[in-house]
Amino acid sequence: MENINDNGKKILVIEDEQSIAKVLEINLKMAGYACDLCADGEDGLSHALTGNYDLILLDIMLPKRDGFSVCREVRKKLNTPIIMVTAKEDDIDKIMGLDLGADDYVTKPFSVKVLLARIKSNIRRFSGELAKMSDSEPENDVGVIKIRELMIDTKNYKVTKGGAEIELSKKEYEVLLYLAEHVGELMSREDLLTKVWGYDGFLGDLRTVDVTMSRLRSKVEETPSEPEYIFTKRTKGYYIPE
Repeated sequence: MENINDNGKKILVIEDEQSIAKVLEINLKMAGYACDLCADGEDGLSHALTGNYDLILLDIMLPKRDGFSVCREVRKKLNTPIIMVTAKEDDIDKIMGLDLGADDYVTKPFSVKVLLARIKSNIRRFSGELAKMSDSEPENDVGVIKIRELMIDTKNYKVTKGGAEIELSKKEYEVLLYLAEHVGELMSREDLLTKVWGYDGFLGDLRTVDVTMSRLRSKVEETPSEPEYIFTKRTKGYYIPE
């Protein structure tokens, strides 16, 4: 299909179900995206690392190499937005994907309209991050936010606690950084979906925030049920106290 509304963005779809891949290809091209299809994890990984894509749609259940493995290898070298596609409602797949560095997930069957909106939001947000990295200076001299024993190095995207580095996924880091930049402010799940994921209203799944926050707390807090850093106000949201 000819791409008559080319927006200059290129998407890689790694999906072994031909019918789904074809539907995605048609709709992506109608929306103005260039699109490459890969039907297995090995081919998908090769394309992902060499194709200079603006976003990757990555199925979990793939022949030759599963989506988790592809995501892990891509994240070692690239920050390209990744939306994982799962056929399961179980949180374990979502937790694993987000922990490996995926930006979001969608569950089959999904609304193509909502998926296209999420793709647009992720690409727009990633482009904004690149512009911010190249154009702006850190707000403080050393680019470090300190909250008691927690140190967030905004130049090198590293987090340490008591001198020991904490391994965070891309989204866990972004959530922590956003809360740290707004100490004392209560952030609802909707706020975080808008500010961290770049989604508006119905586009985001609130469970995405819950899963990411649970993983973040398990890494930052000594005892997550008795937090020192990230607190919850029941039904209201999350905050880091002053």
